[in-house]
Amino acid sequence: MRIEAKELQYSALNDAVRSSKDRSVEIFGCIGQRYLGAGLSDKDIVVHGTPGNALGAYLSGGSITVDGNVQEATGDTMNGGTIEVHGRAGDATGYAMRGGKILIEGDVGYRCGIHMKAYRTQRPVIVIGGRAGSFLGEYQAGGLIVVLGESNGPIVGNFCGTGMHGGEILLRCSELNIALPAQVKAERIQGPGSEEAASIIREWCTRFGRDADAYLECIYYRLTPNTENPYRQMYTAN
Repeated sequence: MRIEAKELQYSALNDAVRSSKDRSVEIFGCIGQRYLGAGLSDKDIVVHGTPGNALGAYLSGGSITVDGNVQEATGDTMNGGTIEVHGRAGDATGYAMRGGKILIEGDVGYRCGIHMKAYRTQRPVIVIGGRAGSFLGEYQAGGLIVVLGESNGPIVGNFCGTGMHGGEILLRCSELNIALPAQVKAERIQGPGSEEAASIIREWCTRFGRDADAYLECIYYRLTPNTENPYRQMYTAN
């Protein structure tokens, strides 16, 4: 199904997507409409333009592909499915994410992956092709965040992993020139360190037309909670 979004208010656009009997929906002329794909599990949506806040919030399956940038809170409390962004993402991407994948070609803003968590077989993943702003993985409780650092400048901003008590963050860089909070430890490794991480990096490369070898055969820093983390005793295990 093809939808022209230019003249549609966000609720009308969402109603059109939800009511479509087609699994595949292509949206043209998107100009900031919010909540696209929120709560859906049975659609494959392609968006041309710039969707507004909370794209794919509570997404439980299917896929959303954006041919452009996205704004704040993409994948908020997402449970499953895939969000693919051929551009940059705003603040709070993957907020409280509980499952599924968010794959971003470019940079992300502040507080990406804040309160990410994992439960049993659900392990959310965020891959960032560029760099991340401050507070990456703040209070992270589970899941995997990968920052590939393809753009210029520091790979992450300030306060990376603040309050982190679960999951892991992978940073592709030869030197870690940032200050980390006391509850986070950093390990310098050759390659991404696990088949899970290698597999998701290969997928990112396939989706965005990159050579996987350039991203797998290099140095990463793996950030995990310190075993003496003062936050760990406050939470159940992953």
